[in-house]
Amino acid sequence: MSKSKLDEINSLSATPEDVVALAKKNNVNSIAYTYNDPTIIGEYVIDVSKLAREEGINSVMVTAGYIDSEARKDVYKYIDATNVDLKAFTEDFYHRLTSSKLAPVLDTIKWLKNETDIWIELTTLLIPNENDTDAEIKRMSDWILENIGDEVPHHFTAFHPTFKMGNYQHTPADTLNRARDIAMNAGVKYVYTGNVHNPKAETTYCPNCKTPLIERDWHNVNSNNIVKGNCYKCNEKIPGKF
Repeated sequence: MSKSKLDEINSLSATPEDVVALAKKNNVNSIAYTYNDPTIIGEYVIDVSKLAREEGINSVMVTAGYIDSEARKDVYKYIDATNVDLKAFTEDFYHRLTSSKLAPVLDTIKWLKNETDIWIELTTLLIPNENDTDAEIKRMSDWILENIGDEVPHHFTAFHPTFKMGNYQHTPADTLNRARDIAMNAGVKYVYTGNVHNPKAETTYCPNCKTPLIERDWHNVNSNNIVKGNCYKCNEKIPGKF
């Protein structure tokens, strides 16, 4: 979608008022800003999210987290939740594959967690032979624990070859499971896999009694046993916006 040529798509226009009205018409309680990175349309995000906030509609940023430290104060002013792509944990990866830098992304993640009340989750797309070693995943997990704590959910997702990276291999399911094990053994409480079918690794478990709380299967939520933000069985507080 982000790489479509001008003659391959039909352009549409929608004012911030149009977007919020559409959400209300369809009884949608949140708007996600994604595909392409919403940072590049920051002013539009501000306008839409401000109106959405006034109407009681939540706003979710799905982003790479690569944004100027001054600009993010405005862009995230009316944002309720965000999923940040922590693409890798080396400056080499960010330089070669994204033409950007890792350090500003880490700074944004710390800012979101420690200086705002925005709910934050992380996603790492594991690309074979690029960012999938045990050592890198362990370093990433250790940084997460030290800087933003053990309750920030982390999603490891599978890469599918396309566009300029069509010569790469699909991410094996074993790689995702291994990454999840490394992160959880390091101490991260809520770790998931994505872009593959694995209900066990899509489910939220109570970190205290290990009871399945939110059981997911692909995009379906089959059960939700969180009661007033707590585990229904042992009353452990479960972080999140429910």
